Amino acid sequence: MAAPRRIDLVLDSVKRLLRIGATANLLNLLQKQHPADLAQVFGNLLDNERQAVFSVLVERNPRLAMETVSEMGPEPGAVLLATRAAEDIAKLLQEIASDDAAALIDYLPEELSRQVLELMRPRESGQVESLLEYGEQTAGRIMNPSVFALSEDLTVGEAIIALQGSRDVEMVFYLYVVDARRHLVGVTSLRRLLLVSPETPLKRIMTADLIAVRVDTDQEEVARQVASYNLLAVPVVDEESKLVGIITVDDVIDVIKDEATEDLYRLAGVSGDERVSTPPFEALSKRLPWLAVNLVTAFLTVSVVAYFEDTIARVTALAIFMPVVAGMGGNAGMQTLTVIVRGLALGELSWGNARKTFFKEAAIGLGHGLVLGVLAAGVVWVTTREPMLGLLLAMAMVCNMFVATVAGTLVPLGLKAMRVDPALASSVFITTCTDVVGFGSFLGLATIFLQYLTPS
Repeated sequence: MAAPRRIDLVLDSVKRLLRIGATANLLNLLQKQHPADLAQVFGNLLDNERQAVFSVLVERNPRLAMETVSEMGPEPGAVLLATRAAEDIAKLLQEIASDDAAALIDYLPEELSRQVLELMRPRESGQVESLLEYGEQTAGRIMNPSVFALSEDLTVGEAIIALQGSRDVEMVFYLYVVDARRHLVGVTSLRRLLLVSPETPLKRIMTADLIAVRVDTDQEEVARQVASYNLLAVPVVDEESKLVGIITVDDVIDVIKDEATEDLYRLAGVSGDERVSTPPFEALSKRLPWLAVNLVTAFLTVSVVAYFEDTIARVTALAIFMPVVAGMGGNAGMQTLTVIVRGLALGELSWGNARKTFFKEAAIGLGHGLVLGVLAAGVVWVTTREPMLGLLLAMAMVCNMFVATVAGTLVPLGLKAMRVDPALASSVFITTCTDVVGFGSFLGLATIFLQYLTPS
């Protein structure tokens, strides 16, 4: 992949050549680039520029054009394709693997996607339709059904001849072995195939103990297995253990990127499929529900503050330092939440092994509360000459930061147990918890020790 500086130079050149109408030079420049680099260039062009450059590339090098679209991702890639006729889209989709084609078709408008499937060649159309029948974010949806397999009855020599006669084999590092009914029975490596005599039966050199996933396995679990076992690819089997496809490491990298983006968005209460190009009204409708929930919980916080209205009226300095307690608790809670959600996503954490993590996070919360509380108390003492006010602030911070880390651990674990995405819902509950406990502890302590505070 090109360095950022080179990408910028290519981008400037593309814009300049497009502006002066130097189509031949533009095409020559584009064909020298890697699809991944072109995807970055396309992403930085205006909509009309992107369509114009894509049209130039499609006319002379449709395969490179579609490889670039695949690198862009299914949603922006589908937007680029959607302006073209169904006949053109059907021809272009045949330039890429069926799993990539299925991902793009899934994002096309419903009527257009139906027309495209009807116009594609029967074989390609059938493969794409079969992939679209599997649930979203499953192994079946992202697998490539064009997987090379060897019969267990072959010898090594016959296997090599079969491999030499095959075309468009996506992964030859692993050679999967099947029986007469295409049940997956073993795997061998290309290296091992070449190091034994041609007369050796495949059954003797294959490994029967292999890692495989079912078509309904969640794509995040697929990525976890590939990462855990350091695989370059993983075979996909149906409910009868028949080999139906393969997922390669490049697809897994895309899954990891998409899942990380989705979790990041959900921690902020944003839909995982929103992008910078999402229309304003659609983005508004995606964000509004969780903001409405935040509004409801905000009134809960207000009710806590209102309960101590008389205390605040007598010592108005309390209102100045209230945000410090709630803000520090919220930040501590989000730090813990980030660690816990990551642990849950990677399968490192569950209710079964959460006890050690719980006590660790609780200790961290107490430690942070003590250290930062003392610092905050010193600042208050110096600025207001009120040592009691500083002490109360420190005590409230210790309490709130302890509660924040405990909530940051237990809330996502509880939501996971209830089959609710912890990345989506945890932040709302933790923010509410830290606000309520922070304001309640600070103002409650102030009410108890009111006689030691200077009225203002």
